[in-house]
Amino acid sequence: MTRLGTTPSQTVGPFFSIGLPWPDGPFVVGADAPGAFTISGTVFDGEGAPIPDAVVETWQAGADGRFGERDGFRGFARAATAEDGTFAIRTIKPAPVPSPDGATQAPHLAVSLFARGLLHRTVTRIYFADEEAANAADPTLARVPAARRGTLLAHPVPDGYRFDLHLQGPDETVFFDV
Repeated sequence: MTRLGTTPSQTVGPFFSIGLPWPDGPFVVGADAPGAFTISGTVFDGEGAPIPDAVVETWQAGADGRFGERDGFRGFARAATAEDGTFAIRTIKPAPVPSPDGATQAPHLAVSLFARGLLHRTVTRIYFADEEAANAADPTLARVPAARRGTLLAHPVPDGYRFDLHLQGPDETVFFDV
């Protein structure tokens, strides 16, 4: 009898197009939802090249500060990157939410990023650059070195906000250990 050994460790994928996308994937809210906008960006590798096969997931509270699906609000989105590494998610701005220590967290989206070469997802947050007072009081942002906080800020653009994700390099996004 021949025994087969285990295969060596491998990076994740290629599985992104098998069962992960679905029609509502990148839509936290419908196009007609009050305050709906798009967060768009590009996912870059360590050499600054766009990643055409990454998946960006977001989870957030609603405008009322509550989590969970209700009345056209899903709270969750999953967007695959296009060939040029771009993604887009239609959402609304979340309300501030309490942190475990009782402080108030600025409006933000929790983000998981899956990409080739990663054995585990990376985790970060998207804060809004136009929420300066709330960001200044956010306990999580306060723990990030001031010089790196900008990597967590989505900036206003005509159709919503722009937020790029950099896996490595001089503009590397701050990722959190979870």
